[in-house]
Amino acid sequence: MNERDETDHKLELQIQRELVEFLRARTWHSERMLANSFQYGIPDLYAFHRDFGHRWIEVKRPYSYSFTLRQRQKFPAWEKAGIGIWILTAATEDQYKLLFGPPNWRSYWRDSMALPDRAAVDAMIDELAEEQERLQAQAAEGEG
Repeated sequence: MNERDETDHKLELQIQRELVEFLRARTWHSERMLANSFQYGIPDLYAFHRDFGHRWIEVKRPYSYSFTLRQRQKFPAWEKAGIGIWILTAATEDQYKLLFGPPNWRSYWRDSMALPDRAAVDAMIDELAEEQERLQAQAAEGEG
């Protein structure tokens, strides 16, 4: 197994635990945020350091990750409100250094993760309705 496979094979929960330990060893106060019916979309970790301030940290596997629907809704809203979100993929020095740069969640964003706007939803519904009509017409031709 190569390094990429080995790293990506870890569960996010395992990476979270390693990050909490890693941050605490560097005098950060770290809390795992546990989602419930009122908190979907909240980043995985909240970390505070007396000298460096606070960070909201979302943990992702380095190569195969996605954003939940709530994250796709919440992260842009938080960004608009001035709340930074940092994505970390491992408990390493290179990843740790990311906390001292600008919030980086957008660098993990893919265009396919964007939520469709009303016009796009209406177009999809129209397309589905047309497809349904076409299938019904084909079925009727087959019966006759």
